[in-house]
Amino acid sequence: MSLDVYSGSVKLHGEEHENTLLEANNYADILTELELLEEARSLLRKVMPVAQRVLGESHEVMHHMWLIYAETLFKDDTTTLDDLRESVTVLEDAERISRRVFGGTHPNTGWSEVTLGEARAALRAREASSGVATRTRAARARRSEEE
Repeated sequence: MSLDVYSGSVKLHGEEHENTLLEANNYADILTELELLEEARSLLRKVMPVAQRVLGESHEVMHHMWLIYAETLFKDDTTTLDDLRESVTVLEDAERISRRVFGGTHPNTGWSEVTLGEARAALRAREASSGVATRTRAARARRSEEE
């Protein structure tokens, strides 16, 4: 159903119309809820540059796209450490922009904070399981001793 609505909006309004971008966001959200993470990520990688250009970084739909995109990265067990780091970076930017645009008490800012916490936890867990965190701490300790 959502694919039909998104496809219909593309045909009716074109890929750069606000309604089409909103439908792409909704479709990606449903795909994410259904754990079709690669499909959602692929769609968002296609429409996010258009949304950023057309709507701007301060638009609520753009904010939602960033959060959904980041979720597709940190909820996917097949993503790499670099993907998880990208997720955290995207969410740090989204949280900062949300706080500036919507304010600290806005639900979007709260959603950003919660999602950022989840992404950081996923990154820490993956680093711990791969030994990256231990090696990173050891390297920092060696550099500290050398100084």
